[in-house]
Amino acid sequence: MKTFLFILIVVSSGVAAGLIHGSMNLIFVEPSLDQAIGIENQHLFASGEEKDTPEFWIKYDGYRTWQKSGQVLAGGILGISIGALFGIVFALSRNSLPGKTDVKKALVLAGIMWLTVYFIPFLKYPANPPTVGDPETVVLRGILYLSFIAISGFGAVGFYKLSQKLKTKKLVAIIGYAAFIGIVFVVMPENPDQITAPVDLVNNFRIMSAFTVSLYWLSLGIILGSLWHHYKPHKEIIPFN
Repeated sequence: MKTFLFILIVVSSGVAAGLIHGSMNLIFVEPSLDQAIGIENQHLFASGEEKDTPEFWIKYDGYRTWQKSGQVLAGGILGISIGALFGIVFALSRNSLPGKTDVKKALVLAGIMWLTVYFIPFLKYPANPPTVGDPETVVLRGILYLSFIAISGFGAVGFYKLSQKLKTKKLVAIIGYAAFIGIVFVVMPENPDQITAPVDLVNNFRIMSAFTVSLYWLSLGIILGSLWHHYKPHKEIIPFN
């Protein structure tokens, strides 16, 4: 393995996919955030915690502008961290992944990781706008969500290892993982917060969030697979005698 080339491919693909994700969030997710924060502001005005003054809106607009301007950068940084994990897993499992090209292999792996570390946890703990939920349960909700991701991810790895041992009985491992994650899905606690925001707002936020994250995984698979196919970091340089 050409280490430097491998790192360059992983970082480049992670950044590129992350920037795509951040840009799409600005277009598709931010409108729902604006609406949710607007509702929260009205609650603050009604309770007397804040006053509907020009000074408030100047601070608010400045804060939201800062948030939005960092959205794309944050996407790139997050893209690197997830892309690094994806690149390592791809390098280790490339030879056993189905597909005739590196792009197809990378897309298969992206689909598997999207399903196990994102979509299944998302079904149990779907995304909510930041202003939805009790601030006192933020840590608990974070622990539950990350725990589910870890259980699902390590479960997938475990059953993958089992499928390698079974060889011709891979379907057994797939069914085993499905049964395992189904039990975990039932046993794990529900989200402790009730949703008080408008249903349409919450549903739209969840749909758009799922869309942009799915686009990230799709982009990551295509970009990393294409770079891998072009530069072939897995091929060692054969020295001349």
